[in-house]
Order: sequence, then C-alpha cells, then structure tokens
Amino acid sequence: MEKLLHYVWKHRIFPLAPLVTTDGQAVEVIDPGLHNRDAGPDFFNAKVRIGGALWVGNVELHLRSSDWQRHGHHRDPAYNGVVLHVAEVVDAEVVTANGLRPPQLQLTIPDAIRAGYVELLQTDDYPRCWRVLPELPLLTVHAWMSALLYERLQARSSRCLERLSASGGDWDRSWFVTLSRNFGFGVNGDAFERWAARFPLHAAAKHRDDAFQLEALFLGTAGLLEADALPPSSRQAAASDDYFRRLSHEWNYLSRKFQLDVPLSPSSWRYLRLRPQNFPHLRLVQLAQLYHRCPNLAGMLLRASDRDALHGVLDVGVSAYWQTHYLFGLEAPRSEKRLSADSRDLIIVNTVVPMRFAYGQAHNDEAMQEQAIALLEQLKPERNHILRQWQQCGIGVESAADSQALIQLKREYCDRHDCLRCRFGFEYLKHGYRKP
Repeated sequence: MEKLLHYVWKHRIFPLAPLVTTDGQAVEVIDPGLHNRDAGPDFFNAKVRIGGALWVGNVELHLRSSDWQRHGHHRDPAYNGVVLHVAEVVDAEVVTANGLRPPQLQLTIPDAIRAGYVELLQTDDYPRCWRVLPELPLLTVHAWMSALLYERLQARSSRCLERLSASGGDWDRSWFVTLSRNFGFGVNGDAFERWAARFPLHAAAKHRDDAFQLEALFLGTAGLLEADALPPSSRQAAASDDYFRRLSHEWNYLSRKFQLDVPLSPSSWRYLRLRPQNFPHLRLVQLAQLYHRCPNLAGMLLRASDRDALHGVLDVGVSAYWQTHYLFGLEAPRSEKRLSADSRDLIIVNTVVPMRFAYGQAHNDEAMQEQAIALLEQLKPERNHILRQWQQCGIGVESAADSQALIQLKREYCDRHDCLRCRFGFEYLKHGYRKP
C-alpha cells in the first residue's frame, strides 16, 4: 500500500480539509517533486510551503512514521535533505542523521482510491481496467499508446546496443546476432543468439560465394552435424545419407582450416512441439542462404525503404536437398520452405525496427528512428488472444505499432500489477469504478 500512498502524493489526491503538520503548521503542496524509484528519498526537489515558509527539498513517505527508523533512515545522510515526512499513520518522531526533525504530515489514502486499487490487484479479469476503456477520449488512448511504443523501442534498442558493445562496436555482427536470434522464432531464440555470438563471421566471409560450404559452417558450428544432435527418428537414416556425410566432411575441413572452437552443444536446440518448418537446422539453412545471397546483408536491411523492399530481401528458401527433406535421410514432399510473409513481418518487427532505432540513437539520427516507427505502422498487427481482448474493450489495433504498444503494456504494467504507473489505471481510479 505504500505505492498507493506515493500515488496519492504524486497526483495530489488530497482531502478537502486543509493540510497541516502534526504540530499545526499549514501545508501547501506547490510541486510534489520528482518520483524517485531508486535508493534514497521518494520524491526529489519538491516545493512545499510550511507555516508560510517555502521549502525546496526531498519528501519521504511511509505507511507508518515509525518505518523511518525501521528502514534505517535515521542513520543515512541521504535523508538529511528531507523537508517533509508524509505518513498515513504518524506514530513516532523522525530524526535525520544530522539531528534535524523534519515536520510530519499525516495523509490518509481516500477510501474510494484504496478500494479501486485493491480491486485492480485482485480481479481475475484481463484487462483489469476494462470498464473504463470504452469511455476514454481517443486522445488519451493514443497518447498512452505512443508512449508505450516509445518505451518498447527504447528497451529493444538498448538490447541491440548491448550486443553492439559485446561485439566491440561491430555493427555487422550486432545485426547478425539480432537477426539470428529472431530466426529462432521464440522457442530457439536463446540458442540462436548464443550460436551467432560465437559464429566465425571471418570464416564465413571467405566462403560467402559457396552456399554448400556456408551450410556446412552454419550447421557445424551449431553442433547439428553431430549424430547426437539429430532427432532419434533421423539418426539411423542420416548415417547412410550422402548429403549428411558430405556436409560433415566439409565441416571437418573448415573447422580445421580456421581452427574453430567447439560447436554449440546439441542439447541447446529444442524440437519438442515444433512444426517441422521451424526445426533449427532448417532455419539455419535459410539463414545461410540469406547470408550467401546478400553480400551486404546489414546494409540492405538498414537501407531498404519500406515493407515491400524488406520482404524482397528476406524472401529466402532452402537449398535443393532440404526442399525434399525435413530431417537428414528422410524424404518428404517437395516444398521450397520459404519464409512466410508473416515470418518476414516478425523479423522486420523484431530485428529491423529495433536495430534501425538503435542505429539512429547511436548516430543521433532522428530520421532513422522515425523510419523505424513508420515501418511498424506499415505492418499488420500481431494476432493473439491478448490483443483480441484489448480490441473487445474498444482499443483499436490497426498496425504493428499498436500491437507492440499493447505488448509493452501487458508485460511491463499488467503482468507486474503496476496499475499505478499506467494511464489506463489512473483513469480507472479517477472514475472510481467498482464491481457491480
């Protein structure tokens, strides 16, 4: 409930009666201050008039004023700048490390706000604030959605920049790792990222014109040319499969030539409940074909002007052998196994957009960041039951920009029960909704 007290102070949801300190001085809150979510006082640089004198400093809040000492603030010099201590129950004096006694204000959480907050925390409905959503002005909804989208892009851009730092500032490798992760399509994403981070791009560059050698290099470094890496149904058939033997022989040659490290452990890859077209070796073969076909892959993905151009770059299939196989040694009906349009959209959303946004941030290029957002607005929204529930509540989902905003809302606010930081939650509490 202390978070709720912070909410009441931040939004100045004060009682109609005058505010007074415990020693009878009138209190006027001019500015509640900047909410601090890290260590130290709860609000920085607040402006409050106490007994006619203007104070500028920090404000600390607790449910009970005795929590001041229980939390050790009386020994912490970081709290020497507190000019007002706010508590729902004042049951003790407070003293700073330098011996000062800041005035105290007893502030009660309104019953309606408390009841609404408890309801939001305890309801099984999703979204919890559904009753208020149809009544919100479009401007309010669009403003919050725009902020959520920017939050998500910032977070995903930060991860791209972390990969850039890990690669020593190599943008080509950063693009390669991010793209590879998203070829895992969720289930094998972590394994693809670990593989790509250690993949010998220098070796691949020397054999970029030979698709077979690239395939051997991609599969070999992933540990997928080891017998133990194959699904049980394929192991015996692979032993007598000429293509498997040729790839294994080529991998042995390349690994000796470039003195490559031990391949990724075969246990890294998951097959359970995967559709055959999502098997990791097929996705790696597609990635190898893409790398073979596009000598400057990162540049092409960075410069492609729109969705159609990006789809052209990402329109990739598999080599001839895999058109008639899903597993080594086991023939299947012929299929080009090209990346579907939906898969290409996902790669644009999860690779191209965040990498362009990160590139724009790193180079102070606002136009590049705006292009990243414009790409999302060209793409269809993702389709899942979470987004359908928001749509049923009256929230429009017209593009991937909208769906990305709502994914951010769910993961960073709804799933964490962080309704007090959500603008929809704010509107819910402001309207005073209750269960019927």
